Amino acid sequence: MDSLYILLAFVLGWLIAQSAKVVITLILRKGKLKFSEFLAIMAKSGGMPSGHTASFVAATLTIGFRLGFSSAIFALAACNTIIIIYDATNVRYAVGQQGKLLNKIVADTQLAKPLKLVEGHTVAQAIVGFIIGVLIAVAIQFVTFGKIF
Repeated sequence: MDSLYILLAFVLGWLIAQSAKVVITLILRKGKLKFSEFLAIMAKSGGMPSGHTASFVAATLTIGFRLGFSSAIFALAACNTIIIIYDATNVRYAVGQQGKLLNKIVADTQLAKPLKLVEGHTVAQAIVGFIIGVLIAVAIQFVTFGKIF
């Protein structure tokens, strides 16, 4: 049963973070959003908040609550989560910035087709995703056990 709660935490982290991106877009566009744009946002990588961070933090903390914060599986999950957050805020963010610059060069020279951009996250986006992940894990723990620890 623990594995179902861990999967639930992961899915809720992704769903809530991606839904927040839709809400932010709706606010910025004054409520105008096509269904195809909705789907694109729900599948989008990058932006506020970080779905990667929210999902993995929620799953990792749920593993800690369910299987123990001193368990080997929690340690492994924590290591993976740190790598994912680092990658999103450094590697993928830098690649996204480089892609934007390359697409500007391509547009100016018309020598090639524009590249598909893969966006990363700013530190602020990762922090908000982290907070979402913590809240999800705590909520799941509280709802199922009536207490956090």
